[in-house]
Amino acid sequence: MIEVEKIEVMGFQGAIRGMRNPLNSWARSDSTGYPHFCGIGPADLDLMKRLAAAGPEHRKFMRQIFVSMDITAPLYWWKEFDTYKVGTTANSCSTMHKLTAKRFTLDDFSTDHIEPEWVPVMTSMIANLNDLRDLYLQTKDKGVWYTIIQLLPSSYNQKRTVTMTYENAFNIIQQRTGHKIDEWNTFVSKLLQLPYMQQLVSSNGASDKLE
Repeated sequence: MIEVEKIEVMGFQGAIRGMRNPLNSWARSDSTGYPHFCGIGPADLDLMKRLAAAGPEHRKFMRQIFVSMDITAPLYWWKEFDTYKVGTTANSCSTMHKLTAKRFTLDDFSTDHIEPEWVPVMTSMIANLNDLRDLYLQTKDKGVWYTIIQLLPSSYNQKRTVTMTYENAFNIIQQRTGHKIDEWNTFVSKLLQLPYMQQLVSSNGASDKLE
């Protein structure tokens, strides 16, 4: 299970100006709506696509477009997402401070792929966690709290507010499409819905004339 919401995109104006700096081709820019950006013009989009296809050393403009979103996903997915450290920032709900703030329920975990005959194992684990939570709230025993942390299944869902660049998103799409974990495929589909991302990803070979 993964939920992606509250998506915001920013930085297109500066990125477009910057991508035209190397060849002083600002006069060719046809994006509209300055200072309140409305959309990318055909000439600017064509250049963006060619730069994107030409490789990371040419598509530096993508590092200047930022996207922020709230992601709720299981810890086993976050463990893999943490590979993408460079250019990303995340603030998460705290397991250290808030893990025992409420009773555990089945909805706190990603269980959509558990085989039905094994669901009782999960419900038993949740019952045990709640017993430990009750004991911790009564005693404030650090050992009990540590037991909760170390028994917590990797299917536990955590929310993080993530900011990344279009370059990060581009790389994730390239590297995680068709992944064995379904959450990655859902996340990739969300990234492909970002403004103009589909056109950038599907760009065909780079042109020699990058102006």
